[in-house]
Amino acid sequence: MAEEPVLIDALRKLLADRKAATAVEYGLIAGLVVIAMIAGLQGLAGGTIAMWDQVSDNVADVVPPG
Repeated sequence: MAEEPVLIDALRKLLADRKAATAVEYGLIAGLVVIAMIAGLQGLAGGTIAMWDQVSDNVADVVPPG
C-alpha cells in the first residue's frame, strides 16, 4: 500500500490547481460567444435571403421570359 500516499498527494495537487478551473471558465465564455454569434448570423441570414428574393422578383418582373 505504498501507492496510497502518492495517489492522495496527486489528488491534493489536482484539487489545489486553479489553472484547470480557469481553462474551463474560458471555455464556457468562448462557448457562449459562439452561441451568440450563431444566433446573430441566423437573423442576418434571414434578412439577407428575404432581400435577395425581393431582388430576384423585381428582376423577373422587368426581364421578359425566354
